[in-house]
Amino acid sequence: MQTGPKNLITDVAGLKIGNARNAAIKSGTTVLVAEAPFTAAVHVMGGAPGTRETDLLAPDKTVTQVDALVLSGGSAIGLDAASGVADALRAQGRGFQVADQNVPIVPAAILFDLLNGGDKSWQRSPYYDLGQQALAAASDSFALGTEGAGAGATTASFKGGLGSASLRTPSGHTVGALVAVNALGDAVVPGSRQFWAAPWELGDEFGGHGTATNTQTAWPKTKVSERNTTIAIVATDADLSQAELTRLATAAHDGMARALVPSHTPMDGDLVFAASTNARQVQDPVTDAIDLGHAAATCLARAIARGVFAATAEPGDLVPAYATS
Repeated sequence: MQTGPKNLITDVAGLKIGNARNAAIKSGTTVLVAEAPFTAAVHVMGGAPGTRETDLLAPDKTVTQVDALVLSGGSAIGLDAASGVADALRAQGRGFQVADQNVPIVPAAILFDLLNGGDKSWQRSPYYDLGQQALAAASDSFALGTEGAGAGATTASFKGGLGSASLRTPSGHTVGALVAVNALGDAVVPGSRQFWAAPWELGDEFGGHGTATNTQTAWPKTKVSERNTTIAIVATDADLSQAELTRLATAAHDGMARALVPSHTPMDGDLVFAASTNARQVQDPVTDAIDLGHAAATCLARAIARGVFAATAEPGDLVPAYATS
């Protein structure tokens, strides 16, 4: 397998990622935006999701394209980040045209990071501004770890973080994943520094520590709390319909289950958006669909491990960072 040149979701040409975070509150926001509206879908497998505009992404709905996707900390309060993004896009003249009005379509998902040691005593939600800051920072290069929506994320053993990875399929399509890892479960095998995602690691992108030997006997560690949720985006340049992207998002959840144990619990709002720039035709609908689904799951598993691996220690942390433990 071969990654894209950056090993980031922005290896899908035309996509940009913007991050913004507030170190005092230990939280942040991530925005995916493209040069033009793009097709999007979603699949939810967690029992406690927090979302905006996800009903619109069902294959039977009228609007099939969106202007941006937002991942944010802040629980339901963090959905305000999407309002900041929508207002900024509207000021740029972007959005779904309704008579003489532009209505930006900005689906969003949030994770719970309100009890992570940061100062949450704000009088006005900071997420509207974080959304606008993240959009303004959008680029094809971005940092991983304690950034954006992953700034305040945690797992059972270590800090979570923002992760990304990419792959090229045999047909030449590019697939990428972006994830904010804030799981009830763990990204590492209990009693080790080996990642559950180790069998899918390329090179030493998350340390090259190899595969643990006790994966069948170790009982996974959990937070056993409501302070969770892993939210992700998988993207491709393959020309896929909204229904086909829904299947891609569904397949990508396999990657979450490979990298986080347990995953999709009643107290996680685990969710995957899927996006396509529709820039590259699909030659073989069956074979390409299989390869794209496998690539999405593999990228997401690797992105989860990379997010935890890249997290950095900060004052007030309630759990250690992997790199400093």
